[in-house]
Amino acid sequence: MNTLIEQCKKGDRKAQRRLYELYANYVFRICLRYMGNESEAEDGVSETFLKVFSNIESLVFENEKMLAGWIRKIAVNECLMLLRKRMKDTDIIYEKADFVDESQDVLSNIEAGYLFQIIQSLPTGYRTIFNLYVIEGYSHREISQRLGISEGTSKSQLNRAKTLLKEKLKAIKYKE
Repeated sequence: MNTLIEQCKKGDRKAQRRLYELYANYVFRICLRYMGNESEAEDGVSETFLKVFSNIESLVFENEKMLAGWIRKIAVNECLMLLRKRMKDTDIIYEKADFVDESQDVLSNIEAGYLFQIIQSLPTGYRTIFNLYVIEGYSHREISQRLGISEGTSKSQLNRAKTLLKEKLKAIKYKE
């Protein structure tokens, strides 16, 4: 892998193609969680790899996990930038809210198999904050800084996302 990274740093197109092939599906799954549809996720993948290849010279390769984490961070950041652009274009705003109690973990008993599809159906703001907090592990402070919203709004949106997920899961359970 180290040789592949070194070749990519030198601008070797075949090496860049190989790195893309190794990580494209991984990046696509990350982007799909944020963007909500395949077309926009593909845009996220493209933007991610443009950024990867333009910044790969700064990468100090230690191991494959470090590389995957670096690419993941770029993918999340690129998705957030695309979402911000979409929000400006469509005037989507996050609802402002006061502090919300997080003591109830409504997702603790949900089967993982249902989550992906249901998370995709969440409104953009809910889905973004859910992904950043639950999946990526960002704090509400970090989310508020990244999205330009208050911590209370982040907490509220997460709570609403969890509530909506719970309602959708109940609806699926009753259909079976």
